[in-house]
Amino acid sequence: MVCAAARLRATILPMSKSTIDTTLPAHEVIAAPVHDGTSADFSRGMKLGMPIFLGYLPVGTAFGILANQYGFSLLAALVCSGTALAGAGQFIALATLAAGGNAVTALIACAVVNLRYVLFSATLSPYVSSIRLGPLSWIAYTLTDESFAINTADMRSGKCSARSMAGVGLIAYIGWLLGTALGWMFGTWIGDPTRFGIDFAMAAMFSALFVALAENTKQVLCGILAGTLVCGLWFASRAGVAIDQNWFIIIASLAAATIALFIFKDDASAPVTSAQDAEIVLTEEEDRG
Repeated sequence: MVCAAARLRATILPMSKSTIDTTLPAHEVIAAPVHDGTSADFSRGMKLGMPIFLGYLPVGTAFGILANQYGFSLLAALVCSGTALAGAGQFIALATLAAGGNAVTALIACAVVNLRYVLFSATLSPYVSSIRLGPLSWIAYTLTDESFAINTADMRSGKCSARSMAGVGLIAYIGWLLGTALGWMFGTWIGDPTRFGIDFAMAAMFSALFVALAENTKQVLCGILAGTLVCGLWFASRAGVAIDQNWFIIIASLAAATIALFIFKDDASAPVTSAQDAEIVLTEEEDRG
């Protein structure tokens, strides 16, 4: 239940079309508001999310193994993963409870780690104004670092829809739950999951997503900067600086994003002033392609 409460996902509240960022250069606009889409879009979303599935499977397995070792039942582990889908937050909650911490402590720790989802949902919010509440709730619930990366890239291509986003979320959800179940059931046989390199699975998946989604030199530089900052924070902690490792990614992401504001500030092109203009820009880009 702690995991369920600790899963911080800011609801992607629909905003009016006028709230779309008008300061972005035309080629940096994510897209016009997302439409409902078709059943084919849902299948396409499942395919887009397959790398997430492959990344979540081993990490979910690691969580299942630890849940078993800490005395959680299979049902409790599945309920935690099924209602949380919190990644690092679940590991923190598990470790906190196993160490004798109370539910409030675990909740606060998970909330801090998952605060980045407020930024993710705020970014997507202006583009999902036309999606019905039911599908929108599922998209908000399955919002993760990886699904955010996949969906925003799909938006830039002009193909994204509510159903494709739902498909991405579902395949990721299945991977996390399946991994949890396999880890709990076969944890005794697997033993220490790190000997199979499972602890590197998330890093490998993020690296693959970065290579696939980085579109220009500036984006590559921003990614390298964020990675360098994380490494720097790690070395600082090893040198005795009191920084909890759970803050590494948050600090590095905020710092890199702040610097990126200045890197992309002078990009040439006229600003987009409305959702309709954004749609025109995408059409023009497709025509030129």
